[in-house]
Amino acid sequence: MAKPAQGAKYRGSIRDFPNFDPSQDAETLYNAMKGFGSDKEAILELITSRSNRQRQEICQNYKSLYGKDLIADLKYELTGKFERLIVGLMRPPAYGDAKEIKDAISGIGTDEKCLIEILASRTNEQIHQLVAAYKDAYERDLEADITGDTSGHFRKMLVVLLQGTREEDDVVSEDLVQQDVQDLYEAGELKWGTDEAQFIYILGNRSKQHLRLVFDEYLKTTGKPIEASIRGELSGDFEKLMLAVVKCIRSTAEYFAERLFKAMKGLGTRDNTLIRIMVSRSELDMLDIREIFRTKYEKSLYSMIKNDTSGEYKKALLKLCGGDDDAAGQFFPEAAQVAYQMWELSAVARVELKGTVHPAGDFNPDADAKALRKAMKGLGTDEDTIIDIIAHRSNAQRQQIRQTFKSHFGRDLMADLKSELSGDLARLILGLMMPPAHYDAKQLKKAMEGAGTDEKALIEILATRTNAEIQAINEAYKEDYHKSLEDALSSDTSGHFKRILISLATGNREEGGEDRERAREDAQVAAEILEIADTTSGDKSSLETRFMMILCTRSYPHLRRVFQEFVKMTNYDVEHTIKKEMSGDVRDVFVAIVQSVKNKPLFFADKLYKSMKGAGTDEKTLTRIMVSRSEIDLLNIRREFIEKYDKSLHQAIEGDTSGHFLKALLAICGGED
Repeated sequence: MAKPAQGAKYRGSIRDFPNFDPSQDAETLYNAMKGFGSDKEAILELITSRSNRQRQEICQNYKSLYGKDLIADLKYELTGKFERLIVGLMRPPAYGDAKEIKDAISGIGTDEKCLIEILASRTNEQIHQLVAAYKDAYERDLEADITGDTSGHFRKMLVVLLQGTREEDDVVSEDLVQQDVQDLYEAGELKWGTDEAQFIYILGNRSKQHLRLVFDEYLKTTGKPIEASIRGELSGDFEKLMLAVVKCIRSTAEYFAERLFKAMKGLGTRDNTLIRIMVSRSELDMLDIREIFRTKYEKSLYSMIKNDTSGEYKKALLKLCGGDDDAAGQFFPEAAQVAYQMWELSAVARVELKGTVHPAGDFNPDADAKALRKAMKGLGTDEDTIIDIIAHRSNAQRQQIRQTFKSHFGRDLMADLKSELSGDLARLILGLMMPPAHYDAKQLKKAMEGAGTDEKALIEILATRTNAEIQAINEAYKEDYHKSLEDALSSDTSGHFKRILISLATGNREEGGEDRERAREDAQVAAEILEIADTTSGDKSSLETRFMMILCTRSYPHLRRVFQEFVKMTNYDVEHTIKKEMSGDVRDVFVAIVQSVKNKPLFFADKLYKSMKGAGTDEKTLTRIMVSRSEIDLLNIRREFIEKYDKSLHQAIEGDTSGHFLKALLAICGGED
């Protein structure tokens, strides 16, 4: 996501209070804590509407007027999370950071996430102030304390960051960019083992502007983002620290938006993280964080805090947030620009798609056929051997094994597997044995047969396949079921949904680039049909047909530009707007097309996550995606999965399946991230 424009414009949510009177404020706070009980409402209202500089003046006046320490009184009168939040606001920023780090390394165990968050995100000046504040508050050396509490490459990188010596020159040398890309590539991907020192030196010292160009060039040179290399080459807390540094280089505001989201998603709230970020960013970049949060997570930061917290604690956090953002799907103007820039970046980035299943290097179809026959002969079945062979051969190699099996034994390998295996494992192994187009054709047939239609399966397949894949599916369907796919869809679906599916099933999507003028026209049609345009240029029926034609036949690069122009034109995101204005299967198929155009691996990562979350597992969807994407983009899906859900696909499968089905799925998954 693009970094919000930097400059003189103030981006904090808390400002200096006008007509500030520190003596009056000190008296108000004293009265709020005097006698039995305390007026928490008055305390939170006052403290959250003063800047940190003003709060320091209030502290001094409180001591002068009453001879008492304001922070000590607040600690005595307040309790729990609300107390931690209010006291956190009363400390100068550098002393707040110093206290967080002291708590992170005190006692048994270390809060590595806190150390990572603070040291990866602070500027040189903030680091220098932190080191001085730590020395002043605790009469100890911060570097010595961190060195004594951490180890290995993690410790080395923390020490580098503690120096606060990152280059700050915005003039970038192209030659040095190329050299750093080469050094990082040679230190990781091209080396047996990893030269961690190169990663530490480059990521710990180069300027942000320089590193952003390094990351762009790294992607062009290696075909993978720097984050993927870090995940592959580094491990543990050192890996987490380096990923945090990269995220902060790309966009500090996006890093904090992500940290806030993870602090509140799922069961329970990570209150320490929530408090630390809301306090520390309230006068720096809270507005940027809010914009990115809105763009990235389809909800405002305000609404998530509101739903996840309670009482005075909630009220104080909402004051720091500084306001709710617009209704679902709409960006306030600055956020629309963030979204627009995000599309610019996605249009430039060309990530190479990679599967997890590759042709076996020492492939011997004769030996494989014999091993499979042996695994299924006699009493019992050797499922481990079957999995080891079939999950580690490409689909083309599996077809050779089938042919060789028939030549040797006069038997149909598929029929033998069907009789020897059962349940989820049988569906998975038999799916892997089918040529991809025939597998998709079978999934479509099963989605339409019997009582009821599995619209989700129809949408998932037809909305995501390329023209070549669609053509092959049509041929396979005709060959296997002696009926055209179009006829089958016609008899099993109806209305607009039928028209959309048939349009997708023709495989007539354009394959060129974008046309900016045409993209603006297409965005106008989308705005009119979704009823957020100022004017309407045609009747509803013809607009619906044009909208369907745009989504079903325009090329992916062109549609990305259409979505971008739509944001620019309306301040809305097309996906949210479709969800809001449409309903049923038509909405679902259009949303699937949009998500697939935006980021197809992420679309499948979401589907996989939903197939395994909550009680019960949707084994059919899980199997269908693992089989169909294994040689196309399952590695990319894995990366999107861990990025969004903070756990690997491998872990999710491990926690949700069992037995030989689990073993086969993990073999296809291809590794732990």
